[in-house]
Amino acid sequence: MEISDHRSGPDTRERLLEIAERAVLEKGFGATSIEELVAEAGITKNGFFYHFPNKNALALALLQRYFARDNALFDDVLARGRELSDDPLEAFLIGLKLLAETVAELPEAFPGCLVATFCYQERLFDTDVHALYHEIVLDWRARFRSHLDAICERYDPAEDVDLDALADMVSTAIEGGMVLARATGNSAILPAQIMLVRTTIRLLFRPGTGASAE
Repeated sequence: MEISDHRSGPDTRERLLEIAERAVLEKGFGATSIEELVAEAGITKNGFFYHFPNKNALALALLQRYFARDNALFDDVLARGRELSDDPLEAFLIGLKLLAETVAELPEAFPGCLVATFCYQERLFDTDVHALYHEIVLDWRARFRSHLDAICERYDPAEDVDLDALADMVSTAIEGGMVLARATGNSAILPAQIMLVRTTIRLLFRPGTGASAE
């Protein structure tokens, strides 16, 4: 294999991130070496350091990429839900169903949750990485909480519920579903978990009734 610096260009950087994400999810960040990344990418160490000054910079970039990818997916399905219904509950239920269908159609299971991986290896990272995965989790909460707040303006829940905890349950089902799907090799687990959360929310705000988003 020809080795070169490839010191510039977004393609090389993206390729390194793809290789690194796969390696980190397979065996952890600490066990992933720069040497193996540059070998697979076909570049020199100087080429790696052109894009990432150190491994913490790589970790930060991996999380930023993961965050942006999740945001794009959530933005898309939840926006489509709002386009299909003016009712905040129905719109959120539609969005969750679209999310479940989207992940079910992927050619293979989600590889795993980078946030969970990084949290369990937090001693390897600097404060910037810690701050980012903290921000990501809080962003997930705020994103889903905004939809729940809109629902509560129109519907009273059947039980007293902490909306922050309910928002966390949505993100936990999604990210935890990735972990379960990877652990079992069963890609159907992730969409099933999303649909179960969807059913819980439907029953919480419309107990004993069907949802028109079915």
